Amino acid sequence: MNIKMILFLMVSLTFSCSNDSSETLDENPAISNHSDDLDTIYFPPKTTNTWEKITVSELGWNTSSEKDLYDYLETKDSKAFIILKNGRIVIEKYFNGHTSTDSHPWYSAGKTLTSFTIGIAKQEEFLNINNSSATYIGPEWANITTEQETQITVKNHLTMTTGLNYNVSNQNCTDSTCLTYLNQPSTFWYYHNATYTLLQSIIEGATGQNFESYFDAKLKNKIGMTGKWINIGYASIFYSTARSMARFGLLNLNKGIWDNETILSDQNYFNEMTTTSQQMNQAYGYLWWLNGKSSFRAPSFETQFQGKLIPNAPDDLIAGLGKDDQKLYVVPSQNLVIVRMGGDTGEALLGPSSFDNDLWKKINALIGI
Repeated sequence: MNIKMILFLMVSLTFSCSNDSSETLDENPAISNHSDDLDTIYFPPKTTNTWEKITVSELGWNTSSEKDLYDYLETKDSKAFIILKNGRIVIEKYFNGHTSTDSHPWYSAGKTLTSFTIGIAKQEEFLNINNSSATYIGPEWANITTEQETQITVKNHLTMTTGLNYNVSNQNCTDSTCLTYLNQPSTFWYYHNATYTLLQSIIEGATGQNFESYFDAKLKNKIGMTGKWINIGYASIFYSTARSMARFGLLNLNKGIWDNETILSDQNYFNEMTTTSQQMNQAYGYLWWLNGKSSFRAPSFETQFQGKLIPNAPDDLIAGLGKDDQKLYVVPSQNLVIVRMGGDTGEALLGPSSFDNDLWKKINALIGI
């Protein structure tokens, strides 16, 4: 049995036992079901199977553009697609036999979950992001000198600026032998998965709790998400339904507040997380991608590209972007949350791709922009 089949069976067995019935919902987006105050942000209940909906026509969007959007998504091996407006479902489509109860990998879009959880640990005073990461994961976690190790902070892990050598055969490897010195911290940006993955160990060292248990209690369960972290090699990948990703997007649309419950009260951290975090890559916050900047850097490249990350998307868009074009878009100016989960669209990139721009062209046609 090959590795892909083993992973498929493992994930299928995990979620056949763990999926919450609250996500077994009516998938017909043509039926409106909503309160009268459409300008306020709606939050779906955490424990029931209801989610308010509003139709494309009620919003005055272009119904004639719907089919073109769906056709495009289907040709690009999409499995799930959701648009929320003010928290209400406008569009919810599943393709090629997939349903609302199916779980999909977030891949690197899940980095946003870890960043948010770091913010919670910070507000609970378990950690300080300006402290050396060795404070929480102990010494000799990398094959560098003690002085070099001391200079790498938690913030460096959040911003992809540790300075550790990314010219290695396996950029996911978190063994100390794989982590060697290349640059002074905070002087160069490079998308290095291993330095991100260590943030989960940092949370464990700071809180004294298992990462997933802390994540579940402080974030996932509080907003009605389902899902599970699966370890694949050195990587830790979050799997969930598309609706769970949409819930997390809605939480961030409302700046860390779910309905009347504040999940992340540290607004300074939230603002730092979702704005430019360093000068080497304007389009990167704390593991969130940022649109509307004059330049950006991309995974697997050392060079800087001129122009916006996604030219067709709104400038204030923030995004979680993962391998095989997993997408979580949050657009505060339009109160939109958009989710796309599925297979490789043809580029197999970890971050931004031309698919983002082409998809936003279709979305803009639907919205009427």
